[in-house]
Amino acid sequence: MTASADFLVEIGTEELPPKALRSLEQAFAAHLRAGLEKAELGFARLESFATPRRLAVLVHALALRQPTRRVEKRGPPVSAAFGADGAPTRAALAFAEGCGVAVETLERLETPKGAWLMHRGEAAGADSATLLPELVNAALAALPIPRRMRWGSSDTEFVRPVHWVVALLGDRLLETPILDLTPGRETRGHRHHAPAPITISRPADYASLLEQQGRVIASFDRRREQVATLIADCAGQLGGSAVSTPELLDEVTALVEWPVPVIGRFDEAFLRLPEEVLMATLQAHQRYFPVRDAGGRLTAGFIAISNLESRDPDQVRHGNERVIRPRLADAAFFCDQDAARPLAGRIDDMKRVVYQQGLGTLHDKSARVSALALELARGLGASPPLVERAAWLCRTDLLTNMVGEFPELQGIMGSHYARQDGEPAEVAAAIAELYLPRHAGDALPATPCGRALALADRLDTLAGVFALGKRPSGNKDPFGLRRSALGLLRILIEDRLELDLPAALASAVQQQPKQVDDVPVLVASLHDFIIDRLRAWYLEGLAPGLSAGSVTPPMFEAVRARSPASPYDFHVRLLAVQQFMVRPEAESLAAANKRIANILKGVADAGQPVDPDRFTQAEEHALLDAIAHAEPGHQARIARRDYTAVLLELTALRAPVDAFFDAVLVMAEDQDERRNRLALLRRLRGLFLDVADLSQLPSA
Repeated sequence: MTASADFLVEIGTEELPPKALRSLEQAFAAHLRAGLEKAELGFARLESFATPRRLAVLVHALALRQPTRRVEKRGPPVSAAFGADGAPTRAALAFAEGCGVAVETLERLETPKGAWLMHRGEAAGADSATLLPELVNAALAALPIPRRMRWGSSDTEFVRPVHWVVALLGDRLLETPILDLTPGRETRGHRHHAPAPITISRPADYASLLEQQGRVIASFDRRREQVATLIADCAGQLGGSAVSTPELLDEVTALVEWPVPVIGRFDEAFLRLPEEVLMATLQAHQRYFPVRDAGGRLTAGFIAISNLESRDPDQVRHGNERVIRPRLADAAFFCDQDAARPLAGRIDDMKRVVYQQGLGTLHDKSARVSALALELARGLGASPPLVERAAWLCRTDLLTNMVGEFPELQGIMGSHYARQDGEPAEVAAAIAELYLPRHAGDALPATPCGRALALADRLDTLAGVFALGKRPSGNKDPFGLRRSALGLLRILIEDRLELDLPAALASAVQQQPKQVDDVPVLVASLHDFIIDRLRAWYLEGLAPGLSAGSVTPPMFEAVRARSPASPYDFHVRLLAVQQFMVRPEAESLAAANKRIANILKGVADAGQPVDPDRFTQAEEHALLDAIAHAEPGHQARIARRDYTAVLLELTALRAPVDAFFDAVLVMAEDQDERRNRLALLRRLRGLFLDVADLSQLPSA
């Protein structure tokens, strides 16, 4: 039985960035796990911890040594290993010395190319204690840290300055430096409640020692559950329910080591502010949890989570209330100031604000979006005058005080101000919907006017940045073009909207102030970029109703080969191909399409019709009859985009297609027979190509 012991590593730091803490914890655990597995160090399970001042991993029952490994090394050719007198040469001696054995113990490997010296043996595995510091340092170096810090006179870099390191393998202290610090046995508890060092004798005691002696709940998940329970209990005391998001809960959890709830209130007069303003002030600025009453309305109560169990809780509550009061007062002042001037009065002000160097001002951007949105309006069932009005107003809120203070409220505040100004309801809604969807899973624009505006804005953004030659590369996407492309696709596909995407892109490119040398080439490049986003959307299982793996790369490429102009049409074709591939006839017909594509490759199409009088075999007649039987309803199904029915009907061609290829030589010596059979195959392939290029699909 392999000897094992628990292993603990803890990195003690200054306060870590709260929004990154969860990802840092998960990445540290994942990289260390990968390192252990690569080093063939077995273990029972791995547990991770994260608080504002530490990252830690506890590996249960870690093997104390790598397993013994079989070693095989091939040395020099026998002809070069021994001299004429049979004595080993320098090459043989050096090889034997490198293997740690005598020349006489080496084996000979016979191959067709000659005989070689061979060493076979066993190598003892390395001691875990020797390997672990290097594995830990490698895992820390691989953490997703955008900008690392240095401190003191050391060249060591990490996300925050490191003050202590613990590294214990069983009861053994590993003293090899980690992040240039020699590990010890002492951790630190809560900064205020338990500042004295805490000695760890055994790794398994880590979490309980911190909680009992250090007033620190080391487990992020357990601390998060406790925070959620505390805010729910407090909201119940206020007679309502807490307003929370997973992101806010994670951030608050990352800010505290010993969560203590605080119930506070603010002046009810502030409830006149738009709900989004209250939420942004409480949640985004203060990390407080607002409370709704039983009717769903926001109340003047809130819940804060403190990292301190105070002897005078009222002072903590008053302190939180004192902080929120001026913030809400500022928000009220900004709202009142903004409301004194209508959005329409800010249109000319946009001429003084640069949108992007090379793409003009916000006013120029609004003019382009207005023109594009008007082109889209009728096809989307939107009112052109309302679309134009919304396009000119949608960015004016960027010049307001509220959006200057709360950038995340752009569009939302514009919508509120538009309603206050008496603008039509659909115009006000479209201003907010301009930015939808903001992220994966977000809501889509709900009004025709909003859809036209959101699509036009993304088309202009994509065309403008591509015209500047600043398309994304690698992980860098400073203009959020991938998000813009995916948002555009989601609106079109999930709302079942028709749009000739290449034509819309061409219109957007032509309106850009940046002159483009070759518009068709840029449009093709931009279209490819968007379709690549569509590919990732399907393959990653993000499309509605399609799990990861249900759409394969060959399925996607089969549809892409037909270059559908409409993304929604692309989607419908792809669904049809996906359903076709589960049919028993699919692989055979895919193989036939592949074979036909290869036969027709490089053969000029003379436009010759199929002449049944030139057939010499029954299988030719049978295939033509099957094609003729399928054709009458085919175009009607294509016209109504019933692609699934099209492919289902074409599965009936499997038997005559198989029989044709079994019996008929397509490339006959007689030129007329050959051309006639090629025309028959073109007619057959054309039926399938009306949906997708099935030759791209895997075949039997």
